[in-house]
Amino acid sequence: MPIRAENRWLYPIDWQQLSDTIRFDRAGRRCEQCRRPHLRRVAHLGDGRWWDADARCWRSDQGKRVSMKGGFTLASVRMTYVVLACAHLDHDPSNSAPANLRALCQRCHMIHDAAEHRWQRWWNAFRLRAMRDLYEDPRITRERHAAS
Repeated sequence: MPIRAENRWLYPIDWQQLSDTIRFDRAGRRCEQCRRPHLRRVAHLGDGRWWDADARCWRSDQGKRVSMKGGFTLASVRMTYVVLACAHLDHDPSNSAPANLRALCQRCHMIHDAAEHRWQRWWNAFRLRAMRDLYEDPRITRERHAAS
């Protein structure tokens, strides 16, 4: 995901090279959480289990081999295109120490950032309500509350 323009100044000037080093050199073009390969289509079951075509086995969301004793229905298999991103473990873009960076696929990155995204969604709604309270005509506010 591209860096938002308002956050661009938080990242170091050599961010692209640093990100490439983490994703390609250190992680070997694979997610450091689940081991999914970069720029490949991967079959998965939606619960974190995915087919590793190179090793010809199913893997868990932690990258470990799993057996499929219970089986699965072919209709539950989905395909996804994997793209690695370099994630900040402490959610602070100004902290670009290699120990704070991790190469994650989209799924692992969204899971890692879920709490941050929930907070951001709340904050945006809070700001919108606060702006409305400051600038909305009180008569409109009363009508809106009376209608609900």
